Amino acid sequence: MSTLKTIEKQLGDLFKDLPELPKGGKDFLVQFWPYIALIFGVLQLLAALSLWNLMRVASPLIDYANELNRYTNGNYIGYSSTDKIVIYGGIALLLVNAVIFLMAYTPLKARAQKGWDLIFLASLINVLYAVVQIFISTRGIGSFIMSLVGSAIGFYLLFQIKERYGAKTAKK
Repeated sequence: MSTLKTIEKQLGDLFKDLPELPKGGKDFLVQFWPYIALIFGVLQLLAALSLWNLMRVASPLIDYANELNRYTNGNYIGYSSTDKIVIYGGIALLLVNAVIFLMAYTPLKARAQKGWDLIFLASLINVLYAVVQIFISTRGIGSFIMSLVGSAIGFYLLFQIKERYGAKTAKK
């Protein structure tokens, strides 16, 4: 946990000099953040399930096409074994992230620090997922950059409302 706190402090220092959201914007985020976490959790769960099913169905077909192509001209097509490992790792990260988002709903609703911490952890895992995407042959640097931009926006919003979560502000 101390590593997370170190990362949190470093990111907090990075985002502290950016312009603040108006009070109404912060109030809106704090009010709807639990529902946003719930929606993201469900969407990521659905995305992981869809990717899992897609890979379950596509893998035998890709393997068959690879064998046919290797037999006729000696080349492989489609996803390599490394691509598949990376894709399944990405699916695992999506599942972990979905569970964290869903776990954050109740603490966020109560405005407990634990809720903010869980969303922060999910955001860090999202950055890790962006790194994993680089290694999938059809993805690459463009997906990585867009994921980093999305993560930066998420971190900015998180640090804007950080003071609204904790022992002093938690609902009883």
